[in-house]
Formats: sequence, structure tokens, C-alpha cells
Amino acid sequence: MTKDTLHSSPEQIAAMTDRAREVVRLNIEALEALERSIDVSIARACDIILSRPGYLVVTGMGKSGHIGGKIAATLASTGTNSFFVHPAEMSHGDLGMLRPDTTLLAISNSGESRELRDPLLFCQRNDIPVIGITQRAGSFLGRHSAVSLTMPKVAEACPNGLAPTTSTLMTLAIGDALAMVLMDRRGFTREDFGLHHPGGALGMSLQSVREWMGDNAAQPAGVPLDASFSTVVSAISAGRKGAVAVLHSDGTLAGVITDGDIRRAFSSDIAAVSAENIMSRSPITVDPDARMSDVVDLLSTNKIANLFVVENDRPVAVIHVAELMQAGYVS
Repeated sequence: MTKDTLHSSPEQIAAMTDRAREVVRLNIEALEALERSIDVSIARACDIILSRPGYLVVTGMGKSGHIGGKIAATLASTGTNSFFVHPAEMSHGDLGMLRPDTTLLAISNSGESRELRDPLLFCQRNDIPVIGITQRAGSFLGRHSAVSLTMPKVAEACPNGLAPTTSTLMTLAIGDALAMVLMDRRGFTREDFGLHHPGGALGMSLQSVREWMGDNAAQPAGVPLDASFSTVVSAISAGRKGAVAVLHSDGTLAGVITDGDIRRAFSSDIAAVSAENIMSRSPITVDPDARMSDVVDLLSTNKIANLFVVENDRPVAVIHVAELMQAGYVS
């Protein structure tokens, strides 16, 4: 919808814009209040989680549940084994997911959600520690928590004070804080994060060349040192990678010939040219255990379109930049 098709009056447009800014301001103020309220409880909660070998089970009802699902996903992707369970489902059999070695992270702004009562009482009976996130430390949730991460009492952005807005944002923020502190304590690295995200750009960049070769394991084209010019051209065409490996008699790599080398060779008598005459004797190569990010850097830095993967001095694969672009390794 363009400006010309808006049906609101200028006064209404100004009022709506001001209201949107007010909501954002209220959220900012809520987060600032949350920051000031953070105390040693966050460290105690982390100590409990780190001391427990089982999963961290996250639960919450309504909007708290939606936020809880995101918190569980963030925890799981940053080194803390975690999953979300709906509290009502727990009362109908899913309490079995609360094993003796687990920890429960329960979320309720009021701390009185009736769906949480069964899980909380179950944890009390079975000595399963509960970490609560609530605005009311003296609530049912607060009283049944080993550690209560108590959020400050701030007004919701909702004009009726009912729809969870600032409270859910604070819950999300404290969940992120918990996840990041745990991540730091575990020494969870960039590489670890990539292993949990193999489908993302980071995961792909951290993939090893050997892993890439699992789906691209065709033997690279190769010719002997004395191969004729026409043989070299045929091998490059057949290999479809824009390059061919030149091999010693024992199969080790002597050099590489690319499409560019072929074009440059036309300035000489090609009838007398052999592979050894036009090959690059010190080609850029990569080890199978290198990261794919290293491959991308080598291709970019050296402004080349392909390079060979070499193991025990023998070429085992050739990587072309066009393949990497198609697969998403290069944007």
C-alpha cells in the first residue's frame, strides 16, 4: 500500500506513529529495568544446569510457552541440551520426560499458571530442581523454584495492561542471557556452533573438504607429463572442471594445467607442446582436512577458479568456484 492509498487522516497517522514509538520506548525501559535487576541468581541457575547431566526441559503456558520454545532452541544450539514441553501435555503423560537427571525451566509471568502445578509438584516429589522465570518471587512458581529469576514489575505496553508485551520481551532477554552465560561457561566455540548448524552458511564454511568430497568424489582428470596438447585439451573437456592434474609416473602431482594455460599455449607451436611444458609446477592445493572457508579464501585471494585437493601427494578431487556458488558456499 502506497502513501496515496492510506485512508487514515494525517492526525490518525501521527497518533499511530507516536503509539508505535511509545511501545518501543516501553520495551526499552523494561529491558533497562531488567538489566538493573540481574543478580547472582543467574549464576546460581547456571551452576544447577551445569551440574546436571540430563536435559534442561523448558515449559510455559500461552505466550510464555512461545517464548519458552525459542529459549529451548537457543539453548540447544549453543551447547545446552534442551527441549520444550507443553505443561498441559505433561499432566497427560509427558511428565515422563522429566527424568531424575533433568532440570526444569518453568516460565510464568504471574507464577500462578494452573497448568504448571502438576509439573512443579512432580519435580518437588522427585527432587528435580526447578528454575523459575516470573515477575512474582512469592508466587506458586517462585516458591517451588530452587532459583527464581525474578523479572522487575513493569507495565505492559498493552493499553489494557493485559496482552503480554514487555513481560515476554524481558523473558526472551533473560533466556538469551542464561543461554549465553552457559555458552561461555562451557567454552562453546564458533566451530561447535557450526556443527549444530550444518545447513547454514556458518556450518557450510566450517565443513571440511573431506566432508564436501563425500558428495563430490569423482576422480579428477589427470594426464602424464609427456601427454600431448590434444590429450590435455581432451582431458580438461572430459573432466568439466576447467583444470587437469599432471602426474608423475607414480601418480603423485607434478603440476596443474588450467583453461588459461591452454589459451596461453596457443602462442607457441602446439604440435610440439607436452603437458610438462605448459603446466603450473607449484599449483595452489588444499588438504582434505581443511575447512571449506579456507578453500573459499584461497580461491578469492588468488583470483583462481579451481584448485586440487591433494592427499599423500596425490590429487583426489578438484573444486571449482562455480560449484561452490551453486551450493551456497560462495555468495
